[in-house]
Amino acid sequence: MQGNNYIDKEIGAIVGNILADYKENRSIDKLDLFRQPQKDMIISVLQKLIRIIYPGYFRDGSRKFYNIDNDYSVQIEDAVFCLNKQIARALPYAEAYAGRKPEDLEGEAQKLTVAFFRRLPAIREYAEGDLEAAYDGDPAAKFREEIILCYPGAYAITVYRIAHELARLEIPLIPRIMTEHAHWQTGIDIHPGATIGRNFFIDHGTGIVIGETTIIGDNVKIYQGVTLGALSTRGGQKLRDKRRHPTIEDDVVIYAGASILGGETVIGKGSIIGSNAFITSSIAPGTRVSIKNQEMTLRGVGQHADVTHKELVQDDTWTWII
Repeated sequence: MQGNNYIDKEIGAIVGNILADYKENRSIDKLDLFRQPQKDMIISVLQKLIRIIYPGYFRDGSRKFYNIDNDYSVQIEDAVFCLNKQIARALPYAEAYAGRKPEDLEGEAQKLTVAFFRRLPAIREYAEGDLEAAYDGDPAAKFREEIILCYPGAYAITVYRIAHELARLEIPLIPRIMTEHAHWQTGIDIHPGATIGRNFFIDHGTGIVIGETTIIGDNVKIYQGVTLGALSTRGGQKLRDKRRHPTIEDDVVIYAGASILGGETVIGKGSIIGSNAFITSSIAPGTRVSIKNQEMTLRGVGQHADVTHKELVQDDTWTWII
């Protein structure tokens, strides 16, 4: 009881101090709750869009419909109106809309919302190509449904496809909220500004980073831990809108742990980049890149303490020392 009495005496001062701290007019001191984009609502819209792209795979448990067309008609309309509201709240963050009247922003938001939903069939076409690339490229995949329901790479790519179309419409904040949500869910970080071609496959995926100005061609496959990044970010905001990330041409495979950096770096068509390669200059088409002179020593313990094993294994394309 004594502890409660002490809190009762101090609570007014605590609340007052924090409320006063809110009035310092810093970037963290935004109290306009009714004009800010709502992160939780944007993520909710994202899940609605995932259900629209993959009808029948992900159910909305809050709805009970018995007619498929009616069910999805309601879901699509719901997604349209929810996204429109968040776009209207996000537009003031774009320089092109700064200082515009709320009614003007609402009209622009409606146009952008309609433009985005008209692109949904094209997004679904990309999603089908990505699905086939994953199925053809992964012998562990027993069913296509397994990829849609289970693979983090498939989810991250689909979210990127949605966010990228919103970014192309120059809608601020919302695309990044979506891809960062996928990043938290999967460990795969794809900036919505990146340009990624058809039939893109991420195998395993954890730890992949694809930067904002990356360009990836068609039929590219990358493994976990790959970084397609900037060579240097010391310039900070001065580097905004400049090419900082590499170009990966068609039919390239990049194995686990490779880092490819720099806006002038081009990985030529049909190249294969081996694990843990660190690349900061362009690679000619059809090149196989591997890291040599990595050595693994096996040494026994206990009664096998004197047993060691070193062996050079080589074929026509790769060299290992084990």
